[in-house]
Amino acid sequence: MNIVSTSVYVGPNVYATTPLIRLTVDVTPSYATALQALGPSLLDRLKAAMPGLPLQGAAADAWSAALAAAPAPALGELVAVLALHLQHLAAQDGGRAMARATRAPDEVDVLYSYESEDIGLEAGEVACDMLVAIARADEKGEPDLQDDIARFLRYADRRSLGPSAMELVRSANARDIPVYRLNDGSLIQVGQGKYQQRIEAALTSKTSHIAVEIASDKNLSNRLLADLGLPVPRQRVVYEPDAALSAAERIGFPVVVKPLDGNHGRGVSVNVTDAAGVAAAFAAAEREGSAVVIESMIAGDDHRLLVVGGQLVAAALRVPGHVVGDGARTIAALVEAENRDPRRGVGHENLLTRLELDEQALRLLAERDMTPDSIPDAGQKIYLRKTANLSTGGTAIDVTDVIHPDNKLMAERAIRAIGLDIGAVDFLTSDITKSYRETGGAICEINAGPGLRMHIAPSEGRPRDVGGRIMDMLFPPGTQSRVPIAALTGTNGKTTCARMLAHILKMAGHVVGQTSTDAVYIDGNVTIKGDMTGPVSAKMVLRDPTVDIAVLETARGGIVRSGLGYSFCDVGAVLNVTSDHLGLGGVHTLEGLAAVKQVIAQVTRDTVVLNADNEYTLKMAAQSPAKHIMYVTRNPDHMLVREHIRLGKRAIVLEQGINGEQIVIYDNGLHIPLMWTHLIPATLEGKALHNVENAMFAAAMAYALGKTLDQIRTGLRTFDNTFFQSPGRMNVYDEHGFRVILDYGHNEAAVAAMTELVERLKPRGRRIVCVTCPADRRDEDVAAIAARVAGHFDVYICHRDDTPRGRAMDEMPRIMQAALRDAGVAEDAIRIIEEEEQSLQAALDMARPDDLVLFFCENITRSWKQIIHFRPAFDGAPAPDAAARIMDGAFDLPAGFRVVTDSRGVLIAPDA
Repeated sequence: MNIVSTSVYVGPNVYATTPLIRLTVDVTPSYATALQALGPSLLDRLKAAMPGLPLQGAAADAWSAALAAAPAPALGELVAVLALHLQHLAAQDGGRAMARATRAPDEVDVLYSYESEDIGLEAGEVACDMLVAIARADEKGEPDLQDDIARFLRYADRRSLGPSAMELVRSANARDIPVYRLNDGSLIQVGQGKYQQRIEAALTSKTSHIAVEIASDKNLSNRLLADLGLPVPRQRVVYEPDAALSAAERIGFPVVVKPLDGNHGRGVSVNVTDAAGVAAAFAAAEREGSAVVIESMIAGDDHRLLVVGGQLVAAALRVPGHVVGDGARTIAALVEAENRDPRRGVGHENLLTRLELDEQALRLLAERDMTPDSIPDAGQKIYLRKTANLSTGGTAIDVTDVIHPDNKLMAERAIRAIGLDIGAVDFLTSDITKSYRETGGAICEINAGPGLRMHIAPSEGRPRDVGGRIMDMLFPPGTQSRVPIAALTGTNGKTTCARMLAHILKMAGHVVGQTSTDAVYIDGNVTIKGDMTGPVSAKMVLRDPTVDIAVLETARGGIVRSGLGYSFCDVGAVLNVTSDHLGLGGVHTLEGLAAVKQVIAQVTRDTVVLNADNEYTLKMAAQSPAKHIMYVTRNPDHMLVREHIRLGKRAIVLEQGINGEQIVIYDNGLHIPLMWTHLIPATLEGKALHNVENAMFAAAMAYALGKTLDQIRTGLRTFDNTFFQSPGRMNVYDEHGFRVILDYGHNEAAVAAMTELVERLKPRGRRIVCVTCPADRRDEDVAAIAARVAGHFDVYICHRDDTPRGRAMDEMPRIMQAALRDAGVAEDAIRIIEEEEQSLQAALDMARPDDLVLFFCENITRSWKQIIHFRPAFDGAPAPDAAARIMDGAFDLPAGFRVVTDSRGVLIAPDA
């Protein structure tokens, strides 16, 4: 069983609205036959190794029947179930496991949920390995499935979040606060954009660095607390063994010896009673810190008091690591039995830590004249540590409900005094239910970034929602944690529409994060160039700390490969679904393409904006959970939209008025004229109907986001189709005496829109078109593009993109040439000029005043520079663009003048 390909969907996708892993698995016939022959016994072997496997009873019978009938899909489903169950064994959440047939008879798509990408992928690999091992049992011997499982659990343990971090993540998820893991450790971002906070265990963005430094310096924190009258032991900092003994004698035995800046109880020795003990304790403490602290020993039990946002939220009695005798087993056997508790693990990554019979434990046993082979009496407690840290095997008993008010107030004052937003007080007292003034209890330590696991899952008592209290501190109820997201998709127009919307929002005062086909923009500035319409770029925007609203152009490719980079959007739009990219990425039909685009509608919460003039987008309304459906139509007589408006619902309609065409908003029974289309620069006085439609979608989304009519009008009035504001989207150049239109149109619908524009512009001269198509399109798509321009131009130049993508150099132009002939275009009107630059040069050279050149390109920037640098050779041409000629080095100075520069810029000045 070979994994052919892997896809990790990081958000909603075509299969589910939750993250999934998809493995395309080749179920080799020999393996399939071997596993099929095992029948129900295959499940029996797996269930023996993995008790709790969710294929039991009727589900097992149904699966066995499916295996007998069709082994590939059934085995695919089994891989999914095994991968999911392996993750559950590693304490990873997830609830989906399924399989889908592919076009290849021996291949199956395996899909299952995951929480950690690395752990999820490893679970799929191990699931396949287990089945292969069973299939090859005859030649390789009976497999040790337990070894595979143990290996996976070790792998998962190294990559899992610890219990404190996981508690915070789950608390954030419960409050619908987005979470982003930033590294392989516990650094996590909660919230989006300018509302984000960061957490690492119990340290947050709000945690003061100075406060952490104070808490880490045990001597300084002791003095600060003492200055406020809080109960602390007497304390001295020493650097030499002799000084340690002198300090202990001055303070008075017994004493505690600990590192000045240690943590997790390492190097701490308690109840030290003599000089030899001080010497040994000093050596242990010195290894863990920069200096050693000697302090008076406070009698009492060890308590951890957790304070969040100035309020005590949990208290626990900590008990040192120990075993309880049963009168039959040795101490070593009792330790082994205790370590089988699934809550115990190595280090801090489990709720409890394993007990160790190390040097310290052996020393404590020796003090009681015992060894690991001793058999303690029934009920006898055998302590293996003097300190009660969970990191050294201790346990915890919740005492939050019984703590005395004085002790509660004391802990809160102490953490405020240090300046921590989250902190813990290690407090020694004989009775937590009595005031420290009565018992003589004292604070032995302040902890910054304290562990939460003793409060999440105490050994005894009620668990406390400490993660929830931390989230409520970071994001008080009623405050924002998410930035509004406007997401849009469609076959054509989405880049221009996204730019229009981002411009409207920026003019309204927002810091906009925008993804598009050419770059990621933050507040109008390019962050990174390239096709940025997938989940990686979406997360880039949502993680930026300056962004307060996001406009996310979302393309087919990103959804197919990786899903969305966000769990939902506030406003979503599907502009249209027309033929493009068919045959790529497993999408072969318009229905399949619509299913991909529909993902946006399926994750929209507030308002979904749909094109009522497109049959595929019109059908998406029923699939969207959005509160509001807003239709966009260029047909004021659209029956469905008219009925929608009569019901008081939202729509945006293009209507004919006495002054031309006007965009009108309908909402709650109101008729709201927005603006005349000829006042929108990007529409070329209303003639570019495709940009009229883009403006309607941008206006609809802005309206749904709560922008005012004046804000929308201002945005549309100040957005144009220049190369600098919308590169490659209907860029017009009129400085040569003839008009040149540069466009990136690369599918049938886009080419048709530009051809329609040319017809509406009614040029007085000849019409010249240079047409191309990406080489990864199907032959029928190439022909359809050529057919769209046929009959509308006087000269047709067919060229190719720079990248042939495996085709012959002249293959694409030849297909277009044949399609033009078939459409009735005269042979002498068609030329083939393969390379894009030469094609454009030929069109520019042949153009004369009043002509129109429509150039479809791949390399937008190069083509635009070629256009503005071109110098017509015919008589009577307007003067070439001065800036272009200076850039070209061809600026002819008038006699007696020279070019100079000063603080104002470049000037032409007399020679003298």
